[in-house]
Formats: sequence, C-alpha cells, structure tokens
Amino acid sequence: MRLSTKARYSVMAMAELARMQVTTQEPVTLATLSERQNLPLAYLEQLFLKLRRKGLVKSVRGFGGDYTLAKTAASIPIFEIINAVDTPLKATRCPINSHQGCQSHGARCLTHDLWSGLGKVVQTFLTNLSLEDVFLGNSLLPEVGMDFSKTNLASLKSNVTLTSLSA
Repeated sequence: MRLSTKARYSVMAMAELARMQVTTQEPVTLATLSERQNLPLAYLEQLFLKLRRKGLVKSVRGFGGDYTLAKTAASIPIFEIINAVDTPLKATRCPINSHQGCQSHGARCLTHDLWSGLGKVVQTFLTNLSLEDVFLGNSLLPEVGMDFSKTNLASLKSNVTLTSLSA
C-alpha cells in the first residue's frame, strides 16, 4: 500500500492549518501553509479546492485566499482528508467493489485476504485518528483503539474467515 503525494500533502497542510488556527484564531493563507510545510503552492491550491468541496475547509474571501477548518480538528478523521483528495486506499490489486480477482482468470490471489485485512487495519487506524491527534502528537496506537494482542488478532481472524465464507 502506498500513500500518494496528494494524501500526504493534504494531511500535512491540514495539520498545519489546525495548529495555526489554535494559536492565532485567524484564517491562514495557502502561501503561509506552503512556506511552513515546504509544499508547492500551486499543488496546495488544487488540493484545497477538493477539501473545500468536501466540507473540510472554508475559504475566506480576500487577498491571498485565506482558509479555516470547516469543523473542529478533533472531528476531522485523517481518513476523511485522504478520501477527499485521492482515490480510496487499498492494498490489493483487485478492482474496487468487485468480486473479480487480480488473477488473469478472474480469481483472487492466495494472499488477497492478507492484503485486504491490512487495508482494513490502515483504514480503521486513519479513521480513528483525528487531525487534532496529529498536530498534538497523539498518534500512538493505543490512543486510536488499535489492539494487536494475540487475543484480538484471533478475533479479527475469525471475523475475516466468517466474512470470507459468507461472501
């Protein structure tokens, strides 16, 4: 699984916007975000257009195109930011929302459930991690409810097996 540049830059810029809003309580220009995070301004303009359309930021009229968060940083999951600017994350080669597999004859590969499970773990992690968690540095696994103990992994395995059998 590979995180795109769009996704990384969006999360970086949104975390900086959230951090700056907490300290200044004022809208922030894309030029400021670009400079502080060393991101291309033209690229940020494209990304923030998508973030605005998805209701994650609000643009404030005026010179420089200032932005604010449309919701509190605590209520914006990282997964929502990534989804707003990019295609869904996936760890398999199979077509999205299809029972068609990645093999030439249409079957799923032997490791499909492994990669599919990884994708679900990553999505759960990013869904449970808020923008506020990121800029405050609270991105530890226990804080987002991820339990990788042997007992929980066994439970996850049985759920994946039951889901696979019912599909």
